[in-house]
Amino acid sequence: MGIPHASTEGLPPGTFQSTNVTQGIPMGLNADVKNVFQLIEENDELVLHISGEIYGGLTTIKSYQNYHLTLQFRWGEKKWPPRRYALRYSGLLYHCHGPHGAFWNVWKASLEFQVQETDLGDFIPLAGTKASIRHTHLEGIKRARFDPDSTQRTNGYISAWPEPDAPHGKWNQLDLYTWGDFSAHIVNGEVVMVVEKAKNKAGAPLTSGQIQLQSEAAECYYKNIEINPITQLPDSVLTFLKKHNYTIPRESNEP
Repeated sequence: MGIPHASTEGLPPGTFQSTNVTQGIPMGLNADVKNVFQLIEENDELVLHISGEIYGGLTTIKSYQNYHLTLQFRWGEKKWPPRRYALRYSGLLYHCHGPHGAFWNVWKASLEFQVQETDLGDFIPLAGTKASIRHTHLEGIKRARFDPDSTQRTNGYISAWPEPDAPHGKWNQLDLYTWGDFSAHIVNGEVVMVVEKAKNKAGAPLTSGQIQLQSEAAECYYKNIEINPITQLPDSVLTFLKKHNYTIPRESNEP
């Protein structure tokens, strides 16, 4: 768990709090005293409820490589400082490595499959990670947007495209495929981001790691979470790559 906002109530005496929740002393591991992450039952299904009240991450014990992660996600209603008046935000971090708290004293160095209102599937490199992404710059819009037909390549925050988000409160289907240093973000059945040549801060290929689900000031729900190993990319992704003249990725340890 990260640094609670100064307005957060009901914390143990002596807990560090601040209006700047990215700097200071985090609560640390296994310190979810307010049940920010909690399994609940909803319509006879087990659902992960994330209150969002404190920044934090729910982290897998194992590391994963060459896999398909599938889950369903929807927004709740509550929002908290310091993002009470901002877009609702969570996130799926993958290829997480190194120490906890490398980014904002909360999360590990990783690649982010953005989970934000109107921005499902954006790519964000955290704590020095890098990747190559085809993109375009639209007039009047500061941030680059994913464009599978572009010849431009870049690292940094890239907006997903298209944006097939379900209406507020409805379930979204999110799928992540990773294969070597390649990954594809899929939202409600549509490829919205292709990530190539992922690297860690030292410049080495980034092909595996833990997975973290973020709590970041917005209530949300996840269910039907599955991680399955793959021996090749699915036909749907391969068809997309061929249509847009991508080089079909090979696993990083192939000759």
